[in-house]
Amino acid sequence: MGPLENLRVVELAAGAPTAYAAGLLADLGADVVRIDRPGGRHQAADPLGRGRRSVAADLKDENDLNTVRSLTDRADVFLEGLRPGMCERLGLGPDALTKSNPRLVYARLSGWGRTGPWAARPGHDISFLAMAGLLDGDRPAGGAPMPPTPPAPPAPPSTYLSTFAGGGMLQALGILAALHERDRSGRGQVVDAAMVDGAAMLDVMIRQWRGLPGMSTVTDAPFYTTYACQDGLHVAVGAIEPRFYATLLECLALDPAALPDRADEANWPALRDLLAAAFAEHPRHHWTKVFDEHEACVVPVLDQAEAAAHPALRERDTFVEVAGAHQPAPAPRFSRTPAAVPAPAPAPGAHSAAEVLDAWA
Repeated sequence: MGPLENLRVVELAAGAPTAYAAGLLADLGADVVRIDRPGGRHQAADPLGRGRRSVAADLKDENDLNTVRSLTDRADVFLEGLRPGMCERLGLGPDALTKSNPRLVYARLSGWGRTGPWAARPGHDISFLAMAGLLDGDRPAGGAPMPPTPPAPPAPPSTYLSTFAGGGMLQALGILAALHERDRSGRGQVVDAAMVDGAAMLDVMIRQWRGLPGMSTVTDAPFYTTYACQDGLHVAVGAIEPRFYATLLECLALDPAALPDRADEANWPALRDLLAAAFAEHPRHHWTKVFDEHEACVVPVLDQAEAAAHPALRERDTFVEVAGAHQPAPAPRFSRTPAAVPAPAPAPGAHSAAEVLDAWA
């Protein structure tokens, strides 16, 4: 049932980032029990709620709080993503829970971290990306002059990058690291994950590129962007390396000698117009067939249904069906302990604390 089978996890229901971290652990076989508010909303196909059990608890009720504490006494991991200080006020802070269970890994996730002047400040995905420098990829570095055509205003990516990759995934990584260390010391510890820290960690390659000629604004380069096809659908071009770029031009029937030098960023607007005109001559399915037969890092921009049906992703089972909906499959893959297809998200309170405690006895 996955490499994390028999790992006992208590998840205090909060926002999407912690739910995502708990879901990653559940996907890999952990026994995750989510503490939900009584009477909460339920959607069986919710990918952020799949693969775990749910116990309802009113955290304003001392008896329910004691039930949560009894679960954490038998757990390996406790996840929370509430505003700083809230768990301490509830008596569910790390000092209280690790006193009775010293092996507990207490994993917290917040926007700005638990320390520092912004610890209690609210924020959203775009806030953490902006503060970590990830929305400023189109401006020349080091005080260089602006290009002839000013870049478009910074825009967030189409997914919540710092929330999930920089937040939930970082929290899950911290949990696994703390569990590994516990094997040596026999003691748990607090994992303090912050989405702004995770966002900064995602920027490592762009920081390197910004110091290279012709690469300082690669995220806005004409060889690293999307283009509209004749039918209004799009392709994504990632022809950064010279050999991929040469193949791109060959497939588009463009003469390299007649094109402006791509190493000079002042030429990028004109080069982008030429590439755009070439892609606009044919529909997306034409370019998909052409670039399927050539290595130029050019692929179609798919919607979610198309992605689930694509032969390459279907062959790998990148998506699975849960409660009638396509969802990302558990990842990564394991040779000896493969993960199971996740169960649908449970209704809040679908399980009792007694049955969990009995199973964890």
